[in-house]
Amino acid sequence: MRPTDPLEWRGPDRAVPYADAVTFMERRVAAIHAGTEPPCVWLLEHPPLYTAGTSARAADLLAPDPLPVHPSGRGGRYTYHGPGQRVAYVMLDLRRRGRDLGAFVHGLESWAIAALSRLGVRGARRPGLVGVWADGPDGRPAKIAAVGVRVRRWITFHGLAINLDPDLDRFRGIVPCGVRDLGVTSVRALGLDASMADLDAALRATFEAAFGRGAAAP
Repeated sequence: MRPTDPLEWRGPDRAVPYADAVTFMERRVAAIHAGTEPPCVWLLEHPPLYTAGTSARAADLLAPDPLPVHPSGRGGRYTYHGPGQRVAYVMLDLRRRGRDLGAFVHGLESWAIAALSRLGVRGARRPGLVGVWADGPDGRPAKIAAVGVRVRRWITFHGLAINLDPDLDRFRGIVPCGVRDLGVTSVRALGLDASMADLDAALRATFEAAFGRGAAAP
């Protein structure tokens, strides 16, 4: 993608209610489209909850209680958000970046792979699946980063969730992203002792390579 826009970094913020985050993104997307505010990357965590993307199937919600379930306008199916997971909401103007949604999703995956590499995790794509995968403790591929996006008038929102050290048992209440035969893992489950600050630093350091310049720190 062409380096075209200044960029605001927000956060890191902890325990942001999901509805509040969506409200912020909706307002920022409108402002980016109008040209009154810059594109934005927001690093945050959510309280424990499940979100249902636009392709969510009722059969994939196995045991929601006691967690709330929030419908989401992003693509994809069910996922879990909670403490220990870094959520990165990416609000970019694709009108200035080639109007290519596939390239944007590829950029999110590349960004996660590069950031995880700095923490010692070898992440990779899997054919036919969205997101980033790593070999779990049992040697089988497991998802370590989920991608779910929405685009309105070529402005992106929602984005990426990387499992640093969340409660992986929470994923048992859903079929994560609709994939039944592969599990979920985290940086900590792979035996690596990285902090959220380490992950945030890695995300900031690798953003430009994935998306282009304009990523000025606050």
